[in-house]
Parts: sequence; structure tokens; C-alpha cells
Amino acid sequence: MKKVLNVGGGSKSIALPPQYAAFEHLLLDIDPKGQPDIVCDARQLSGLPAAQFDAVYCSHNLEHYYRHDVPQVLAGILHVMKDGGFVQIRVPDLTELMRVTVSQGLDVDDVLYTSPAGPVMILDVLYGHSPTIERSGEEFFAHKTGFTQKSLSNAVARAGFSSMFCMTGNLEINLIAFKGKPDSEVRALFGLPEGNV
Repeated sequence: MKKVLNVGGGSKSIALPPQYAAFEHLLLDIDPKGQPDIVCDARQLSGLPAAQFDAVYCSHNLEHYYRHDVPQVLAGILHVMKDGGFVQIRVPDLTELMRVTVSQGLDVDDVLYTSPAGPVMILDVLYGHSPTIERSGEEFFAHKTGFTQKSLSNAVARAGFSSMFCMTGNLEINLIAFKGKPDSEVRALFGLPEGNV
């Protein structure tokens, strides 16, 4: 069975996208309260055994690291992936956030949308969900790095991934990058076109 490492997913009760239904789900998180399979900061991924995962899912976690830490996290992701593996990275899209903010005449403390956790203000997307940070007392939950499609693509390319596909929508960037040659099975799974971006 193929294995996916869910980096910083918080808890296994938070479902992965349906594309991962056939994968064995292993959770890596810095917080042991969510009962992860591996308790580890993503900056320490290079210390784990190499080439053990077919896929890595990193959803809304990379922005919690300072810009100078991002290359280390990406190098660690590359390290734990098998040669034919891929990573899916999802982060807030600051380009789209700014476009919406300006086009609607909003300010940083205006409500952008209402989530199941309550109203999300523009500053929550920029700096992390404020009520969550306030309740936790944990500075780690704050956002420290922002990404545009170009900046995320450049960081992933510099890390050494061979090919990538980048989509935007719903105020997020969704990037899929391959360690080696893009696999046709994974292309079909995610509806990716031939060629690379």
C-alpha cells in the first residue's frame, strides 16, 4: 500500500482529500495532543529515514515557518519522499487575498468569510486565525511567511523538485510537485495536464 505523510495535519480526524483514500495515512505533527504517528517539527524531516513515503501532504502548514526555514522544510519533504513520489502543498494565496481586499474596499480587520470556526478576518489569513492563537497561547500557530503562486513555485524549484503544477482558487494556492518524472497515475488522480509548469 502507498503511504502519505500528512505534515502538520493536527489530527487524523481531519480528513485528507479523497485522492488519498487508497494511501496509508501517517500523521506528523509538532503537537502530541493530536496523537500523530511521528512527533516532529517539519524542519527536522531530514532526520527521518529517507525515501519512505509515496506522497507528502502539507496543507496550510508551510506558512507557519519563517521564510528562512522554508528551504529546510522543503528539503526535508524531498528527503522523505520515494523517487517517484510527489508533494501537495496548500497555502493561503496572498495575491488573491489582496485583490479581494482592494476590490471590495475592505480593511485588514474586516470579515473576509465565515467558517465553521466563526468569522475569519483578513488579518487572520495574513497572520493566522487569531482566536485560535489567542486560545492556545502558542505563537507557532501564527503565520510567519506569505506566498504568491510565483514565490511558492520558486521556493519549490530551488528545493530541487523536478516538475510542478500550480493551481489557485478559494483564496489558496494548491501546488503538486514531483521528486522525479511526473507519474501518469498521479496526473490522472489530480486531473493534471501533460507537461509541467
